[in-house]
Formats: sequence, structure tokens, C-alpha cells
Amino acid sequence: MKKIDSKRVWQGESWYLQLDSLLLANGQVVEKGAVIHPGSVVLVPIRPFSDGRYEVLMIKQYRHVLDQTILELPAGTREWDEPFLDCAQRELQEEVGYRAEQFDLLGEVWPAPGFTNELMKIYLAQSLHHDPLVGDVDEEIEVVPMPLDELMIMIKDGRIQDAKTIISLQKTARFLRLNH
Repeated sequence: MKKIDSKRVWQGESWYLQLDSLLLANGQVVEKGAVIHPGSVVLVPIRPFSDGRYEVLMIKQYRHVLDQTILELPAGTREWDEPFLDCAQRELQEEVGYRAEQFDLLGEVWPAPGFTNELMKIYLAQSLHHDPLVGDVDEEIEVVPMPLDELMIMIKDGRIQDAKTIISLQKTARFLRLNH
């Protein structure tokens, strides 16, 4: 398969829709749409309890494509030339109101490679200090601190369905088991 043509058909604030013409091995030409995305970050802001357990600062946010408010981890899209770590700090301050002294990269994932090139980098954010920035005008966010062990139960029983949140919390639990 070979890309023979691309055209931008719609431009959003932070990503765009591209229509690609692809030449198949049999000589047939097909068209496929693609969301071209600058990448994003997912944040797992944690605070330790005195008993060795951890609290995660989750958010409740309305998601218009679902027409409901969901419990999820804070996340956000980076600017095209913005370093991922700078985006992580900015999004943490905008969505949760905290700055982190320590970030650990837990991994990278493609959330939907069938239609977008978006790369998500997952960061564990520790040593948190209150330092809010003004958030996006279209986001109404409620910060909800929750024990990590309770969140893992919510993943197992289906109360958390957001894929980025599920994988990020699972990576966090594994990281903490191996490193603390």
C-alpha cells in the first residue's frame, strides 16, 4: 500500500482531518480519512497516604460525544511544537490545579491507530503543590481524590470505561509495586 495523495479537508483548533488516497497492491485506489493530531498526555497525579497506599486526583468531566459526565484521569492535547513534559505540567495545573515536582514516564500508547496518528504519553505526577492555571473555557471539571485500590476495583467491575484511564491506572499500580 502506498499513499499517493493527501489533502486537508477540515481544520480544528488543535488537530485536522486529512483525506488520503492509497494505491493498493492490486492497482486499486481507495480513500481513507485520518485525524492528524499533535499528541497528548495523560496524567496520574498521586499523593501518598500514611499507610503506604496512594490517592489519585481524578476528574469528573462532561464529554459531549458521550453526552455524559465521566470519571477519568486528567489529560490534554499538546501544542504542535510543545514538548510533552511541558504539556503535562500545563495540563496538570489547568485541570487539577497542581504542579508536580516529579514526573515519571509510564509509557506511550496509540489510542486509536485505525483513524488517528495521536500518540499519548502517560505520566505519573508526584510531589504535588497547589499552583492552578486557568483552564480551557469549554471544560467544566471537578477534581475527585480517590484511593488507587478503589479505582482498580472500579476498573474490574466496569465503572471506569475510559481506555486512557484504565491503562494509565494499571501502569501506575505496576510501577508502584515495582518501585516502592
